[in-house]
Amino acid sequence: MSRSTSLLQQMTIFVTVMTGGGCGMMYYLMQKNFAKSEYYRLAIEQLNENSTAMASLGAPPLKIHNIHLTDRHNRVDHTQAQLKIPVTGQKTGGYLYTTSTRDSVMNSCLNSQRRGASPH
Repeated sequence: MSRSTSLLQQMTIFVTVMTGGGCGMMYYLMQKNFAKSEYYRLAIEQLNENSTAMASLGAPPLKIHNIHLTDRHNRVDHTQAQLKIPVTGQKTGGYLYTTSTRDSVMNSCLNSQRRGASPH
C-alpha cells in the first residue's frame, strides 16, 4: 500500500471517529438541556406528587429515561412545550405526556398538565 493511501485511510478513520463523537456529544447536550428546562421539571414534579400514578409504576424509585428526539410528540417552541417522557418504576413503565404553556409576560411556565400516561 502506498503512503498516500495509508494516510488517506487514517484521515478517514479520524474524521469518522470525530464526527461520531460530535454527534454523540450533541445528543447528550440536548438531553441535558431538556432535563434542566422548567417545563420538564414541572412535569416530573407533578408525576412525583401523584400517589396513584407512582403506585401504579411501582415507584419510588422512579427512573426517567431520555426522551426520543425524533418522536413527533416532542415539540418545543417559544410559547408551548409538548413532551413524551419515558418513565419506569419497579412494576411497570410508560410515557408521561405533558403540555406546558409559557406566560410571555412573566417568562415562566403557567402550567404543566399531565395529559395521561400509557404503558410501554
